[in-house]
Amino acid sequence: MFTTAQLVKECLKNDRAAQKQLYEQYAEVMLGVCYRYTKSLADAEDVLQEGFIRVFKNLHQYRNEGELGAWIRRVMVTSALNYLKRNAKYQHDLFFEKADLHPVADENPAINLDSKELASLIQQLPTGYQTIFNLHAVEGYSHVEIGGMLGITDGTSRSQYARARALLVSWVKINYSDHKKQTYVQ
Repeated sequence: MFTTAQLVKECLKNDRAAQKQLYEQYAEVMLGVCYRYTKSLADAEDVLQEGFIRVFKNLHQYRNEGELGAWIRRVMVTSALNYLKRNAKYQHDLFFEKADLHPVADENPAINLDSKELASLIQQLPTGYQTIFNLHAVEGYSHVEIGGMLGITDGTSRSQYARARALLVSWVKINYSDHKKQTYVQ
């Protein structure tokens, strides 16, 4: 079992045991990251495979500053975005309308969703909304950063995020109004 620094060093030497350890250590979590951006597990697995190819190809860029898992996550997110951009079945859904901000009500439904229920709702969003929602709400990217990643304005990112959030809030109100616990979709 390698430490993180040793693991990176050995992977850079093309040590298969180290590469296997790195993959096994991060694959399950990163598959979840990839799945947040795609509409099927098969697509998420394709993204994961492409992402790990990039991880091993570019591991020399990791400087042991910050957590290795966070660096791998960024590679996976970039791989997912590239996959969506070049995959024909996602092309139409990635069209971003330039529009003013869509207002979202200040009221939040007092409903508790477990992570699987919320993930399922997010998965049902149109791909463009889902992508921006994940980048902003889950990954923590700013709208300026998202705009740069997707080639859109930060205002378009804000608008698409607000629309995604409004759609999720409406679905939660419709589908989960009988839940007794309290939480909020943010």
